[in-house]
Amino acid sequence: MSRHLGVIAVLLILVSPAMARAEAPPEAFPRFEAPGEEEAMGRLRELFWLHRNGFTDCTLWDPWLPHGTLWASRTPEGAERARRFYRDVFLKRRIDHEGYVAVQQHRGLAHSDGWPFPTFQQAGGLGWYFSTAGENYLMDNFPTRALTSLDGWELHGATVEGFDPEVGLKLRIDADEASLSPPGFERKTFIAPYIRLEWGASGLKPEARPALDWRLKGEADWKPGRAVAMAHPPATGELAFADVPVHRDAEYDGMLARLRFKIDGAKGASVTLKSIITATDTRHPITNINFVRGSAEYFNWTGDVPFLRENVARVRGAMRYALKEFDVRGQHLVRVPWVGHSGRTGLSFGPNGEKTLIHGEGVGNNYWDLLPFGGDDGLATIYLYDALRILADLEAVIAAHPEWEISADGASDAEELRGLAASIKTKFGETFWLPKVGRFAGWRDRDGKLYDYGFVFVNTEAIAYGIATDEQARTVYDWLDGRRIVEGDTSQGADIYHWRFGPRSTTRRNVEVYCWVWSGPENIPWGGQVQDGGAVLGFSYFDVLSRLKVYGPDDAWARLKTITEWFGEVQAEGGYRAYYAKPGRGTLQGGGPAGGLGLDHEFMESILVPQSMLYGFLGVKPRGDGLKLDPRLPSGWPSLAVTGVHAQGHVLDLKATPEAIEVHVRATDGSPLLLELPAVFAPEGSPAKVTPEAGKTYRFPRGKS
Repeated sequence: MSRHLGVIAVLLILVSPAMARAEAPPEAFPRFEAPGEEEAMGRLRELFWLHRNGFTDCTLWDPWLPHGTLWASRTPEGAERARRFYRDVFLKRRIDHEGYVAVQQHRGLAHSDGWPFPTFQQAGGLGWYFSTAGENYLMDNFPTRALTSLDGWELHGATVEGFDPEVGLKLRIDADEASLSPPGFERKTFIAPYIRLEWGASGLKPEARPALDWRLKGEADWKPGRAVAMAHPPATGELAFADVPVHRDAEYDGMLARLRFKIDGAKGASVTLKSIITATDTRHPITNINFVRGSAEYFNWTGDVPFLRENVARVRGAMRYALKEFDVRGQHLVRVPWVGHSGRTGLSFGPNGEKTLIHGEGVGNNYWDLLPFGGDDGLATIYLYDALRILADLEAVIAAHPEWEISADGASDAEELRGLAASIKTKFGETFWLPKVGRFAGWRDRDGKLYDYGFVFVNTEAIAYGIATDEQARTVYDWLDGRRIVEGDTSQGADIYHWRFGPRSTTRRNVEVYCWVWSGPENIPWGGQVQDGGAVLGFSYFDVLSRLKVYGPDDAWARLKTITEWFGEVQAEGGYRAYYAKPGRGTLQGGGPAGGLGLDHEFMESILVPQSMLYGFLGVKPRGDGLKLDPRLPSGWPSLAVTGVHAQGHVLDLKATPEAIEVHVRATDGSPLLLELPAVFAPEGSPAKVTPEAGKTYRFPRGKS
């Protein structure tokens, strides 16, 4: 099983580098301009254009793809399409009745709102399908024949009306108490914390009571009162998933032997059942956090007040769920309580090295879906810290604009959110910092064990998002730049940047700590898997931003320029696939096969790298009613300009020199624009309020500070 095994075909098409190279960018597409660095700037624009199609409704990418797409002016129609896409994504994102925000990758074989795998087949579970229509992931990986009879099943109080190849088993409910039970089996309850049904009904009365019951091995009969209630499906008869949390019952422990789908008070209704499976809890603890971050990013770039009115309650609710579900106010970090998310490995080794797979253990929690982040989750804590500060800024902007008429229901005090974030920063350092090796661990399992494989991405994101202290950040870069060697690491010194376009994802060989589905990591050489010594292009963005914080713009630019030189060589040889087809250069992952380097296909976050120019060196931060600019130029640059910045209702060219900040207005809807500038460029106070006029340049010269 490789990372992103089942990414839907449409996404693979959208990010195809061959297609992206087929046409030149339109004139309106952003340019990066730094006199004397024209070749490198051109390469960055080319890289941006190559990965411009950063569009998916999967929550995993919420903080990254809108970050790289919403501001980029294309054609007027293209810019509007991009904004419309993410507006719809955030307004339509599924949130369950408890408040959990769905992953929405694609139809999988586990929890319907979770990551598509580990599948019930990989867990050693069971599933029954009455229709396989639309089940591409199932049929591609686990070909299955749909059932066309109820041989071995028990049906009471209902009549079979047929087996429809599109929707499955069709039943007419004939009695006030009806039930359907598949044949008996034996499976550990641990591998089946949820039972997932896909079903529909018509003519279901409000008082009808659908539920799921079970029996354990050794129980002779169904136990009264044990059934877990289920919500009604849509009244239209449309099929819907029901993820039944059987694990929450204290008696659900041992060997599962029978299941029973019950529906009382439904006489006269019609019921359709497409499938029943035992399901791993593949939810990610970062989805609510990412939804907050992505929704705020959309609003901050667009200034779309109607969107905010419609979505703000969902954003606030998503944060409330995360704070409660992960006991954030109690722990001051993200503690994942879910079955299979303990942070323990799914691989066990005996005294002679014999390996045992622990089915159900080590389930993924984020982008790095083979690694058992969980327990006390360091990466999720970093993202939560960022989300709290983003939400605090959003609440502050809302409070400053009563004319927007945004509901205060469920609002949090901005200062209280910032205070909580500060407490989390302290606890993060106390919990995950490893002073002996001078870097952050990835997570701590429920036994209190910290895991360290030289997780470069954890450390660079901790610095970029500001949860690391300045001293910790310098210590991390002493390690990454080879001034300090960590004993026991597989990769040390200059080899950490072996792949040139960025650091390795990890620096210590890992053949023992994974989700159980990744059962033979020792069979793949070091650097041959993205999550074990490989690298992901997009996350070089956090390396550049972190270097900007730690060492300043000259060091950050030296790293980014190295990336542009690598990219130039790659393009000269025909692109990623042609370049890495030559032996010894590394193996590409993407589009199915596992590999060590993530550049194209499902690695849509590659769009992040050129964002270093806007968010890093130019220091741009959108704020819903304007922009913050805090430029940091390398010493050799007389100026830096980024053109085609679509902020709220304006298209702007932004330029910084040591002596002034300039904002040129290409187009505007006439709405006011607030510009938050460093004090040295705003002697009369910041933010400066301007009413933009098309064709006009607003210049803010350096004053006496």
